[in-house]
This record gives sequence, structure tokens and C-alpha cells, in this order.
Amino acid sequence: MPVNSDKPFLWEADVLQSVDMYNDWFIKFAPQAYHENRARTTDLVKNALGWTNNLTDIEANVIFQHPDILPMLRMATSPPIARDRLIGLTGVSKNLVETMETKGRFPSSMSIAVIEKSLQRIGQMITRLADRDIFTWLDDSHVPNDVETYRAAIIVADRLCGTATDPIVRNAQEQRQLKLIKRWLEHRNYAQVTGVTFNNMQPGTFSFRLNVPVFLEDRNKVNIPVDTVIMPSNAMPGDFPILIEAKSAGDFTNTNKRRKEETVKFSQLKRNYGGHVRFILFLCGYFDVGYLKYEASEGIDWVWEHRIDDLMEFGV
Repeated sequence: MPVNSDKPFLWEADVLQSVDMYNDWFIKFAPQAYHENRARTTDLVKNALGWTNNLTDIEANVIFQHPDILPMLRMATSPPIARDRLIGLTGVSKNLVETMETKGRFPSSMSIAVIEKSLQRIGQMITRLADRDIFTWLDDSHVPNDVETYRAAIIVADRLCGTATDPIVRNAQEQRQLKLIKRWLEHRNYAQVTGVTFNNMQPGTFSFRLNVPVFLEDRNKVNIPVDTVIMPSNAMPGDFPILIEAKSAGDFTNTNKRRKEETVKFSQLKRNYGGHVRFILFLCGYFDVGYLKYEASEGIDWVWEHRIDDLMEFGV
């Protein structure tokens, strides 16, 4: 039976309360999460400055040894350049740039000669566009002191964090949501387990970040990652666990853009495991009535973070 998806008379009040809860968290904790990330990023930028001799030596061999410095190099230019802009300016392979930035390595199918030539182009372009208002020593070739390099590192780190502000806040909020679920479940004598699959969990256990395999219409097999998987204490052999997707949002626009993601995931799960699949959302933030109406029409139910005890209504 539905718990919240069939009660539209509660939706508006729940939306307002959820927005207030998210905003309260953001004001208290988001600046701290951003500050901690900026501190870590500043250290990484300082390392990169050391490897490149304070941006005076951006040769192919330096980038080859440290492929993960590419995002920092893009933020060291004037103006800072996006990934696709770098690809367009240098004419290097998109696969090369994306693999360096997302995996910190080079494409295995690419020859060393091609990689070195591409890195040379990248180094030349970064050198040409380097922001001399930040790296003041590039114009007169003086050796920068610690204050100058630290100031430059802070500015570049701010640029890097600025491009990743939403993911930083979203990740911090997601971790907080999972900790809340963990605390709530353990208070009810559930035990967290690891090294299990979704279909061999014992009653009264839960796990985070489990993959549920599904076959697509073309028969290709993929894994659907699920934030929280719970096997209720009263589960019988063969029962399907409860799958929970933790969702938070700091504005209404992004939720409406992303709302199809859950319905696609849910439809794939039902197609593979039948209509008894229990898939619910754990919501905090800017999820408006339009979003809720859409999810309800697709058969998806939810629990609000500010009313987490509703999990009991799902048999937890």
C-alpha cells in the first residue's frame, strides 16, 4: 500500500518543511564542507605547482607523470577554460582529456607517441594562456616566495571548487542522509552488513551502495547502484529487499530535470524482478508538487527526511 504517494493533501506542507530543513542544513554545514574541500584542493594545487616548477615547466613529460593535474592547469589560465574548450583549442583527442580528468590515466588504446604529442600541445596552450595576474612571476621570471605560491594556489583551488560546488554540497548531504538512515535502523536493532549481494541478505540487515544487476532490452547486463538496501526483520525466504534512493536538492529546477532518472531505474528493476519490487525515495530539499505528482504517477513512493519514521509504514 502507498505511504505518501497517495496523499496529495499533504504534499504542499511537506515540500515547505523539507525546503526549510534543507536550507537550515545548508547554512550550518555547507560552508564547512566547502572549506574542507578547498583546503584539500589547495594542497593538491600546491603539489602541481611544485611538479611544474611554479607553472614555468609545463612540458609533456611532466603532464605524463601527473595526468591528474589537467583540471588544475585548465583553471590556471585567463580565462579559465572548460574541458571541451581545451579540446577545441588544442585539437587533441576528447577521449584522452576525459580519461585523464576522470580516471587520472591515459587511454590504453592510445600510443605513447600520440599521447606525448597531445600533451605537448596541451602544455604549450596552458603556457600561452596562463593567468599572469595570478602567477605574477611569469612575466619577470623572478622566483616566487611562499606567500605568492600559496596565494596562487588558493585562487586556483577556489576556481576548481567553484566548478564543483554543487557536487561538493550534494555529496556532503548524501553522506548525512545515509548516516541518518544508519542511525535510525541501528536504533531498531538492524545490523549493517558488507560483502553481500542484494538477494542473499538476512532479515534485519541493511547495506549501502549495493549493485542490483538488470538486463536491458538489448539483453546487455548492467548494474544499478542502490544507496540503501534493507531486508526487513520480518522478511520471509525469497522476499525482495527494500531499495532506497537518497535524494537531496538545493533548487526546484534540477529536480525536475532529473526526475526521469528514478522512473527509468524503477522500470528496469520491475522488468527484471517483477511488480513486487519495493523502490522508494528518501527526500530532503526542493522537491515540488510537480515532481511528486510525476513520481507518484510512475508508481514510486517516498519518505521525507523530516518524517523518517514513515519507513515503518513500509515494513521496516
